[in-house]
Parts: sequence; structure tokens; C-alpha cells
Amino acid sequence: MSFWGGEMVRTFLLIVALFGFLTACGNDIPQMGPDGKPLPKLYKLGLQSAADVQFRTLDAVNALRVSAQSPTLVLNAALNAAAATHARDMSVQNRPWHFGSDGSSPIDRVARAGYAHKFVGELISETYETELETLAAWMESPDLRRVLLDKRATELGFSWYQETSGKIWWTLVLGSGPDLEDLRDDSVLVRGE
Repeated sequence: MSFWGGEMVRTFLLIVALFGFLTACGNDIPQMGPDGKPLPKLYKLGLQSAADVQFRTLDAVNALRVSAQSPTLVLNAALNAAAATHARDMSVQNRPWHFGSDGSSPIDRVARAGYAHKFVGELISETYETELETLAAWMESPDLRRVLLDKRATELGFSWYQETSGKIWWTLVLGSGPDLEDLRDDSVLVRGE
């Protein structure tokens, strides 16, 4: 009887261990939305430092630019400030577009932030995606890719605002040179989805 009792205990423990293993594996199954697509995972930017996100984005943009034989960029604090202001303002307006709630254009915002150089372009997005997924989506569009790889750009500003729902408003601003007026008519404003 003790033989069967010991064997039954081992069998029971094996079944419990197998059940636990299978349960742990089952947690990776994505939840599906009504459209049949997996629901997005919440990307919590608050858990990361702004510098980490900005430098990760800068590194990715520069890798793309090197591949396209465009000069690499450096982060600019004034462009970061202009991007941060616009990302928050888009959230307040609840729409991704290039004009501020006060009627300001991207050129107005970079000048207001103290950037005294040429404005090259601005990319924006309203999404639940990470910064690298957003960058990949921008690269899929010829117009957006043209802005990111513009050879005139030498500086980058990148920021975001994340709502409590998890929605992220991304803004990327490119600039170059000493005079805003030189590129006023040739600047590029492109919305990313």
C-alpha cells in the first residue's frame, strides 16, 4: 500500500507541476479586440527616464540616416522643449495636427523655445506604440521618411505626452542652421498615423 501511496503522491506532484508550467505558459496569449487583432500592451513611459527614450530614438534615427548617407543628428534642448510643448498641446486638443491651440505653427514654437536656427520639419503621431514602433511607422511613409532623412537637418528634438489611458502623443522636430527665415517656405509638416 505504501508503494502505491508513494507513487500516487509523485504522480499528483507531477500533475501539479505540469499544470503550473502550462498555466505559466498560457499568460503570454494576447487578448484579442473586437476586430480580431491583439489588443496593444500598455507602454508605460513613466517608468523610463526621458533621456533614455530620447537617446534611444536619436540612436535609431541616426542609424537610419547613416544608412541613407545623411549626416547624423544631435539632440537640441530647445527643440526638445518645443516638441514637449506641442505633444502636450495635441493631447489637450485631442487631435494630432501641426498647429497649437493658440494658433502657433511649428516655426513659431521652435522660435518661442529659443531655437534660433532653421526649422526643417516636424513629425507627429497619436498612438499606443513605443517610440521605436512609431519611428518604424514613420519610415513606412515616403513623405515622413523624407523628413527624417533630410540632409539639411543637424539637430533633433523629440518628446511626448502620455495620457492616463496610455495613449501617447509623439512629436519629433528637426532643425539646422542659423536663420529661421531661410526654410520658412520649404519646411515640411507631416502627420504620422
